Amino acid sequence: MSSISNVKSIGERPPRRKPESLAKIKKAARKLFVERGYHATRPQDIAREAGLGHGTFYLHYPDKRACFLAFVDDAREELDEYLTARRLPGQTLEEMIATALYAIFEYSEAHPGVLNAAMTDEAIIDAEGVAAKPLLDRWGLDWGVTLGALIEDGRAADGYDTEIVGQAILGAIHQTASEGSRSGRDREAVVKNLTRFLVRALAP
Repeated sequence: MSSISNVKSIGERPPRRKPESLAKIKKAARKLFVERGYHATRPQDIAREAGLGHGTFYLHYPDKRACFLAFVDDAREELDEYLTARRLPGQTLEEMIATALYAIFEYSEAHPGVLNAAMTDEAIIDAEGVAAKPLLDRWGLDWGVTLGALIEDGRAADGYDTEIVGQAILGAIHQTASEGSRSGRDREAVVKNLTRFLVRALAP
């Protein structure tokens, strides 16, 4: 009987990672990446901030880069939710650009410093030295897909390389939103000027 019990115990799976510890790690990592930046944040700092043992970090992430990439993905999903909630079917190019700008402003106010931390390009390289795609690049590709759909619908000018122009649109939106936030410019003026500029460039 005891031998059967021993066999069963040997074959049992290890306990699952507790979701509450992962949530604590994510929350702590987000706080430290925003406050200190990627390079000044260590796994032991994250575990300590979360109130957990150092080894608990490695139950969820193999290294700091993996944790940072998870943070970047979470930020992207959150901003996408802001955009999705504000977009309406059949929006014009002008309305889509304005909606994106307002969403970025609102997200940045609700989550101070998160986007700037998530866009730390030099940090997102995995342990094997293979470059991960920066957050800005991914959003630029998203805009390229959106532009392609607008071209097909006749709502944007044809003849563009959508991947290139998608990156250009995202770069303009990101830089304008960042500068507008730093300088305290009137939000309506920022949105109006950039929207008008991009619409004139892309209108059919």
